[in-house]
Amino acid sequence: MSSEDTVVATPESIVENKPRRQPPYGVILHNDDINTFEFVIETLRKVFGYELEKCFLLTQEAHERGRSLLWSGTLEGAELKRDQVISRGPDPVMKAKGALPLRVTLEEMPQ
Repeated sequence: MSSEDTVVATPESIVENKPRRQPPYGVILHNDDINTFEFVIETLRKVFGYELEKCFLLTQEAHERGRSLLWSGTLEGAELKRDQVISRGPDPVMKAKGALPLRVTLEEMPQ
């Protein structure tokens, strides 16, 4: 390679290889009119380990606003939490009235 063939890297030509951070994902609880507050609160306590008051406030928010952010973190963590909530099944007290498992979805959160 001669001196004429030398390639010089300029700041514009350097590509940074920084790992991209995965955006956080939120676990969203949606309101339903069948499952009881008691069941929802019990589910949140078991899955997330929250105190009773926090579980009540999250349940109340979903009831009044239609949805409530339960938790946010990695996609894998959010998927696990969602699956744990769903695996609890419907409210046993309301099963005869057509209760389904709690409706929870995942949403990408702003960074």
